[in-house]
Amino acid sequence: MGRTVTFKSNPVNLAGPELKAGDTAPNYTGLKGLDKVTLADTPAKARLFSVVPSLDTGVCSMQTKKFDEGLKALGDSVASYTVSLDLPFAQGRFCTAENITAMKTVSDVHDHSFGKNWGVLIESGLPLKLLTRAVFVVDKAGKVTYAEYVPEVTSHPNYEAALAALTAAAK
Repeated sequence: MGRTVTFKSNPVNLAGPELKAGDTAPNYTGLKGLDKVTLADTPAKARLFSVVPSLDTGVCSMQTKKFDEGLKALGDSVASYTVSLDLPFAQGRFCTAENITAMKTVSDVHDHSFGKNWGVLIESGLPLKLLTRAVFVVDKAGKVTYAEYVPEVTSHPNYEAALAALTAAAK
């Protein structure tokens, strides 16, 4: 049996490894629009990866907005991404409608490689594939400095701890 989290109190199984601080950030192939993007396409600076099941839900929407707001003080010293299985067009529509400017989006719909490689793909327990809620900070050298897998998918992550880790990685 693999790792589990709960979704509305029901256990669901996660595919892939559990990343920890000190691990090398795994590669992935995601989509930005119709263009494939990988970890190498992100700038060599402190990066935040905010992983959500779907931007069309309340907690995911709020998570993206809270990080977008919290990142404004850090400006260009960091790069930040919301990762989900939403289609890239839906991600773009959400960011435009909600005036999200600091957070960029990565759709993992292409091959689920972000979900599998970062240990966030819910592989069983739900009628469709989703990513579990998680937050990662990666430093300029490509090392994970912070990893939070939220135990209950419908709960919020620790925004303050993630932003503090990102601020520390940006120095």
